[in-house]
Formats: sequence, C-alpha cells, structure tokens
Amino acid sequence: MKIAYFVDEFPPFFRGGLGTYAMEITRQYERNGQQITVFSRNSGRDATSETWEGIKVNRPLLMDMTDVLPVTTPGDVMHWDRNGQNFFMSTMLYNLLSASKLINDIVPKGERFDIAVSHDWLAFPAGIIARSNLPLPLVVHFHSTEQGRTGGGSATIREIERLAAQKADLIVTVSYAMRDELVKLGYPEGKIRVVYNGVDTDKYAPGSFSDRAIRAFRKKIGVGSAPMIFFVGRLTWVKGADTLTMAMARIVQDIPDAKLVIVGSGEQEDMLRNIVRQHGLENNVIFVFKYITEDERRMYYAACDVAVFPSKYEPFGIVSLEAMAMGKPVIVGAAGTSGFREQVIPVGEKICGFHINPHDPSDIAKYAVILLKDKELQKTMSRNARQRVLDEFTWEKAARDTIGVYEEAITAYRKRVVEECESRAKSCDLKAP
Repeated sequence: MKIAYFVDEFPPFFRGGLGTYAMEITRQYERNGQQITVFSRNSGRDATSETWEGIKVNRPLLMDMTDVLPVTTPGDVMHWDRNGQNFFMSTMLYNLLSASKLINDIVPKGERFDIAVSHDWLAFPAGIIARSNLPLPLVVHFHSTEQGRTGGGSATIREIERLAAQKADLIVTVSYAMRDELVKLGYPEGKIRVVYNGVDTDKYAPGSFSDRAIRAFRKKIGVGSAPMIFFVGRLTWVKGADTLTMAMARIVQDIPDAKLVIVGSGEQEDMLRNIVRQHGLENNVIFVFKYITEDERRMYYAACDVAVFPSKYEPFGIVSLEAMAMGKPVIVGAAGTSGFREQVIPVGEKICGFHINPHDPSDIAKYAVILLKDKELQKTMSRNARQRVLDEFTWEKAARDTIGVYEEAITAYRKRVVEECESRAKSCDLKAP
C-alpha cells in the first residue's frame, strides 16, 4: 500500500502528542512493508525533502502571509491576535503547498498512491484537496475536535473539521468516547472507526534505569526519598495541572513529605506559582517549566511513585500509557470525553489505576493518598498496568488495526469506481442506435 500522509507534526518538529503518534505509527507501517510519503510542517530549519528511517518526508518552506489575511480568509480568524493569524495562515500555506507537491510534482513523475490520509484540522485541507484532484480515497483522523478542546472555539476550524468529515471516505478516531463526541456533533456514525493509539513497550519498560540512577535523579530534582507524584503535559486548562496543584494542599495533610513534580509549559505557569504560594506548598511542589526530551520523560516516569493526569478533556492521552508501560499506577481524569477512562481499569483483579473527577481537587487528593499509603496496591497496579499496555496498546496493534481501516476504504472506493464505470457503460449501451 502506498500512502500519501498529511500530518502537521513529524520529526524533528514536535508540538505535542500528535508528533509522537505520527513518528511511531509510520515506523510500524514502514516495517510492515507499507510505503509512506509524509507531508509535514517545516519549522524553518528542516530539510524540505529527505528520507527518515525509510519514510519519504516533504516539508515545504513557509512564509508570513498575515498581511493578506483580510482578502483570503473570512470569519472569526480576523479577530484573532497577530500570532494566531500568522499561525492560521502558515497552516493554510503548509496545506496548499503540500497538496500541490503531491498533485503537481510527485504524481506527474509517475508515482502512484492508493490512499490519502490526513490528521486533524491542521492537515485536513491538504487531504481534501488531494481527494478532489486525484483518484484516491481519503481517510481523516480526528485526534480531538475544536468544540471539545475549547468548548466552542473557532467557527472556521469547526467548518474545516465538518468539511473533512463530509469529504472523507472513512474517519478514524482514538477512543469510543471520541466517537461518541463526533456523533453528537452530527458526524456520520457509519463512517467512524475507533483505533487506539499505542506505546513502544521496549522503550517504556520497567527496569529501563538502574536503582542507583533513579536514586541519583530523585536527589538531583529535589525529591530524595519522599513519595513522588508526577505530571507531564501542556500547562493549559484542559490538562488539569491547576486542579492537581490545589489537590496537594489536601495531600500534604496526610502525607507531609509528598512531592509533586510538574513538567511542561503553557499559559498556566504563573497561576500554578500563585497556587503554590497561596497554600504554602513551596517545599512540596517542584516545577520544570520547559519541554523535555523523551529520555528525560522516561526517567521522570521511572522515578515517580504514581503518575497523575487529571485532564478535563482527553480524547486519548498517550502519557498515561507511557507511565503504565513503565509499570506505574496512574490516576486519571474520567469525565466527559476521556480516552483515559478506556485505558485505565479502576476496579477488580486487573486494577491498574483510579478514575477521578478532574474538576475536584479533593477527589484527586483522596485517591493519591490511598495509593501512596498502600505499597502492596502500588505493586499490584504496577504489574497490571504493564500487562494492560502489552495486551491492548502496542504500536504494532495500532498500526495493524489502522491499516485495516485504510484497506477497507480502498476496497470500498475501488468497488464504487467499478460500479460507476459499469453504470456509465450501460447508459451508453442504452443510448446506442
């Protein structure tokens, strides 16, 4: 199978979880004999064309087009700030140049594709254009929605998402919770297929670091031998770092030496500092306000006793799988659209974590205290968490299931083309003298 693959993030450019997803799953495709040509955003420092681990990658150079926004883009984008407008216009340019590269350069040189694939609104326009100009089926991946991320957000982005769902032959999404959200938004249920994301279980594994290295790291970051709670993610409202920090005021009442380590960056940094000052948590909360490498992230997982991800909106959430694969119990937000709820078993003999109300600091604190005080429960959850990932959430399984959806789309598309040709032929026969 030859796949034209439009995705905004791809190595070396990462903005969030989508980049990790695209990197890992395309590796699996290539290992399984699929031929992938990726069209991704150029950060301005990247090669415009290269082969990355056997995968062809195209990254068109972009430019500032904000000054022509008034004559090219109607709607609410006109009311965004300058940075937002520049981001929107560069995103549209990335889509137009990527689609043009495929349609007007690569295909005319004799390269043929079986399917076009496009991820989220950031790359949906390129997929739509490809489908309009080439005899290809289109599969779009919804990793989230504008409505879910922002509670409404941009009407322009919502329209891009709606158009993609309309034009696509099939829609792939990351959880049944996300499928339900799409259906509630009016997207055709018959088009939607659920495929879970995965994690590299060789890279994320218990025993990845020696006890000695972990002790040294804990000392370095200021945790020492204290119970350690870990959070990593964007510091935005939906991720819930603010609620988790407020929960620490209750946690330390039962476990005075507990440490919360928060890693990430975002608009909540000042708010989090203020929460710590207001509650006198300076000795209990450690901030690392920056993007960290994957190896650093793995070390933080290895060092912690429990990982907490109290997201208020999380269509999937790879971070919990990473922690679980490292053999760590997790506490996750389970309200609204929550892929965490499908990953984490909170009761029974396969228990691997707890579900909490991400809006309620006392609920987070309650379960964090239970877990930190019960070492045997930690051990049980650790074993079960690792096994849960091995059973259901590997990249091998994710790639196999996704390719199955692509094959379904290709088969249906080709059948439809044959039927249309046969119908036209019969029509011609009837009109013949």
